Amino acid sequence: MAAGPDPFVVDFPTLWVVPDWIEAHCPIPDGFRQGAPMQLYRWQLWCTVNHYRVRPEAEVGQKSTAFHYRRSQVVAPQKTGKGPWSATIVSNEAAGPALFAGWAGKDDGYACADHGCGCGWEYPYEQGEPMGMPWPTPLIQLLATSEDQVDNVYRPLQSMVRLGPLGDIMRVGEAFIRVGNSGRIDVVTSSAQSRLGNPITYAGQDETGLFTAQNRMIRTAETQRRGLAGMSGRSMETTNPPDPSEDTTAKRTMDSQRPDIFKYFPQAPANLSYRNKAERRKIHRIVYAGSDHVDLDAIEAEAAELMEKDPAQAERFFGNRMVSGSDAWMGVAPWAKRKAPREVPDGTRIVLGFDGSDVDDWTFIRAEVPEWGYQFTPRTTGGKTIWNPADHGGQVPRLEVKAAMTELFDRFDVIRGYYDPPYWDTEVDEWADEFGEKRVIRWYTRRPVQMHDACERLKGDVTKADSTFTHDGCEVTEAHVGHARAAVRPANRYVLVKPSANQKIDGCVTSVITHEAAGDVIAAGLAKKKRRKVIAM
Repeated sequence: MAAGPDPFVVDFPTLWVVPDWIEAHCPIPDGFRQGAPMQLYRWQLWCTVNHYRVRPEAEVGQKSTAFHYRRSQVVAPQKTGKGPWSATIVSNEAAGPALFAGWAGKDDGYACADHGCGCGWEYPYEQGEPMGMPWPTPLIQLLATSEDQVDNVYRPLQSMVRLGPLGDIMRVGEAFIRVGNSGRIDVVTSSAQSRLGNPITYAGQDETGLFTAQNRMIRTAETQRRGLAGMSGRSMETTNPPDPSEDTTAKRTMDSQRPDIFKYFPQAPANLSYRNKAERRKIHRIVYAGSDHVDLDAIEAEAAELMEKDPAQAERFFGNRMVSGSDAWMGVAPWAKRKAPREVPDGTRIVLGFDGSDVDDWTFIRAEVPEWGYQFTPRTTGGKTIWNPADHGGQVPRLEVKAAMTELFDRFDVIRGYYDPPYWDTEVDEWADEFGEKRVIRWYTRRPVQMHDACERLKGDVTKADSTFTHDGCEVTEAHVGHARAAVRPANRYVLVKPSANQKIDGCVTSVITHEAAGDVIAAGLAKKKRRKVIAM
């Protein structure tokens, strides 16, 4: 039995050479001690030795199957050092003893000189200890939702290579790192996925609590892991606790009962209240234990400030707890109960709602039949009335949107449309000239009074038992409704906001203003066509 740093005890075979190799090759990447030798924290050491835990029956030649765990998940609060530690694991997978190389005999050891590294470092094995060796051609991908997110790992990795001995065998670039002559470490985000599906030896997936079906990151993560299978490679997830009300890669991993996934998720006792300052301090001491660089007074200050705006987010990010957003506007369940798809024939009298963006958010068109109380995402000949900029090189295709709008006015009897104009002022003016100012009306969602009232009307018609409101079950709209949070404004009003940059609400906002248009035309007596009486002479 080998005793690790308190309070951990390691009673299984593992590649002990890995943490020693990391500390010899991965200097501290930034801060006042930049360039100094790194010493793994207790939790980092525990996760490292578990990730490289070797099966007692392992044989030379086995890759992923030599290890007890096929992949790992580390769920920890912000500022614990997940990013720099992930960078050390990537470094080892790229140039260190990441593969099982048999069981040590007398006088066996690991020498960097045998693997192209000129630092002179050596590690003497104990007899019977698992030995390690590098991948001959490491092919590694670092995955995150955005470039800023992937930088949590890639930036310290670049610094470690530049400041330490790994610079002898790695060449650092902005988007990838060359390892030796044929290996490489690539950055992959939701907007740059061209290398997905390629065979790889290791995948580092950061902030998987933000990987959803709507941003296509769940499928991306699964595709990446399939690429590992062909090379018998392994992967690791790092994340803050996910929102349990959302379907994410992190939550799917946490819910999995597979014994070949290592999970690390430090928790404080559930009876400690995060809203109580004294108990919050106890929670922080527990979940940040082992992260010696963390100033708990600074963590408390950040948490206390966030508690004023979003208590649930503060408890997730700093308390390391899975709690649903306390400020959820309506949630998915009430909306999903109103799903009742039906056909809407051409020529039907409808209203439209339009929420446009350019490069960050989605552009959305929703429609509603006021006479039926039925809302839907219309389909055009081109097949689209929802545009994600990531699907179009990072920018919404304006000509395609304009063509779709023209087709909808041609196909249906559009009584009125409410258009949120930012980013689309010119197009809204053009539509007003073409289709009439009474049918194309600017409707600014940034107005707290009007937006609050519109949100309350839709929410009431969705949640009231006697309501006849229904919708088509559009999956994107449903997801965006689930993301929507109510941000409090003066006079007990609110507007809708997104909980994070990757959790979009554009479909929800468009549904709100579409329903507002429907309500207004009903009030004006325009929902039905007036029948003219014909008097025979």
